Amino acid sequence: MSSNALYTDLSAYYDLMCADIDYQAQSTMARRLHQLFGSGSRHLDLACGTAPHIEHFIHFGYDSSGLDINQPMLDLAQRRCPSASFAMKDMCNFTVEQPFDLITCFLYSIHYSGNTAQLQQCFASVYAALNDGGVFCFNVVDKDKINNALSQRHSVENEGSTFAFQSGWFYGHGGDQQTLRLRIDKTTAGVTESWRDEHAMVAFSFAELQGYLAALFEVYLFEHDDQKILPWNTTSGNAVVVCVKKPGAGLH
Repeated sequence: MSSNALYTDLSAYYDLMCADIDYQAQSTMARRLHQLFGSGSRHLDLACGTAPHIEHFIHFGYDSSGLDINQPMLDLAQRRCPSASFAMKDMCNFTVEQPFDLITCFLYSIHYSGNTAQLQQCFASVYAALNDGGVFCFNVVDKDKINNALSQRHSVENEGSTFAFQSGWFYGHGGDQQTLRLRIDKTTAGVTESWRDEHAMVAFSFAELQGYLAALFEVYLFEHDDQKILPWNTTSGNAVVVCVKKPGAGLH
């Protein structure tokens, strides 16, 4: 059983790792929220990966673009969505030539901002990249409600092998750092190889998050539900955040 040696680049396995995700439902919900709070069809997806969400937004009629820091992911994204434009950029510090009407960030990827200073720089970059009244939609987890004992696991058959993917949040209950712990087991002909990793991510409470956003956006929190639009119940640890750009706020 090997450790940390199975893959040097996970881009080819990203879609397998996320095989249990309902991309269409997530994209449809973000579109519904955009229809409620904004208008227009220019769309940018941050940390877009291989562009499964962008594929749906194109079907909705959006003029979609994506950015990611992983070029192999973007190569796969371009093949999936040849009509979209993609750029290798850091979501914490990016600029655009033309502003967007909707910016999304799915799969808790906003936490990849690293630390609270970079997170706030991400929000400033998003603000500058939106049209007045533009919408920023993303999902988050509250650091104070993370249960370190919980994890999710699913398996997928692919090319004669069984892949088992497991992930879970870990927060040490102090500071602005949490981790996403990942494990992949690949079993072929009864032989199992394993790969483990920890992704360092920024940690914050929902109250802290709203404080970071308040100067730039009107902020609305909703339950993390892909089927119904429900206000956040103030107790759950997962939420969808909708931010509407305040005209001129970035000038103060």
